[in-house]
Amino acid sequence: MNSQATLTIRRPDDWHVHLRDGAMLAAVAPYTARQFARAIVMPNLTPPITTVAAATAYRERILAVSGAGFEPLMTCYLTDDADPAEIVGGFEAGVFTACKLYPAHATTNSAHGVTEVANIRPVLAAMERAGMVLCVHGEVTDPAVDVFDREAEFLDRVLAPLLREFPALKVVLEHITTAEAAAFVAEGPPTLAATITPQHLHLNRNALFAGGLRPHHYCLPVLKRERHRLAVRAAAVGGSGKFFLGTDSAPHRVGDKESGCGCAGVWNAPFALESYAAVFEEEGALERLEGFASEHGARFYGLGLNEGTVTLRREVVEVPERVGDVVPFHAGERLGWRVAG
Repeated sequence: MNSQATLTIRRPDDWHVHLRDGAMLAAVAPYTARQFARAIVMPNLTPPITTVAAATAYRERILAVSGAGFEPLMTCYLTDDADPAEIVGGFEAGVFTACKLYPAHATTNSAHGVTEVANIRPVLAAMERAGMVLCVHGEVTDPAVDVFDREAEFLDRVLAPLLREFPALKVVLEHITTAEAAAFVAEGPPTLAATITPQHLHLNRNALFAGGLRPHHYCLPVLKRERHRLAVRAAAVGGSGKFFLGTDSAPHRVGDKESGCGCAGVWNAPFALESYAAVFEEEGALERLEGFASEHGARFYGLGLNEGTVTLRREVVEVPERVGDVVPFHAGERLGWRVAG
């Protein structure tokens, strides 16, 4: 176990975050902006972000509440009738950084998602030519497939054929949760990468039922068995440029989590770097945190590395039970690092 008192790294980025809108946006965006220079912002609002105009307006709303020095990177929500010209035009104009593929009904606000990948072939071909990144929620939605198997099934049914058909298309498999996904990405082409959340590094599916039903640990893709957690951990700390930080921070009000049909999502933004640092320290890999948090994602997206640094200090942090009307990840726990400043 490393006993150093501080850890200074290049300012990191979050390559997958949900900032919501309205009052929730104003409440949560400053936490992401405090820790990260840039963030890939998910487009699954109601209605979803499907046009350049909508993305531009949403970006302005984010900037109005996030403070100086933070750059939201906007994404386009793909639908069956997505317009290649609108998407590529937005990318070339610097509005869209990526597109997000949600299989219809896979997660929160995904009812408008893609029903069959075949329906968006013209969009994917245009993105491939333009060099635009496709971010993928990697789960099938077939009700015959067990919820714990939906990610692994997606690799065979959807992702492998997509990569064969569009070999130059850059694809990020979001928030991986399984040993199968970690191996698929590691062994895949250089055009394939993955983001990893803090909750999938800390928790296995037992955490959903520890002493009772734990709705604040419920997210999609759902937590998996311990062997999967360990495989994803190994991928995160292993130093490969194919794996990088994406919190999938997804806030919901307490009442929307603690209900008869609770919403999926873990809000980890307030202590995200502290949470990741705990994992890397436990694995004896603190020296690799900077690559995972600050370098691999930028290089995959073809963006420059950030200027400036952040420093984590070895200090006990007591995570509050609640921040406003949202329960943060690690609520009521202690973490051993604190972001300075």
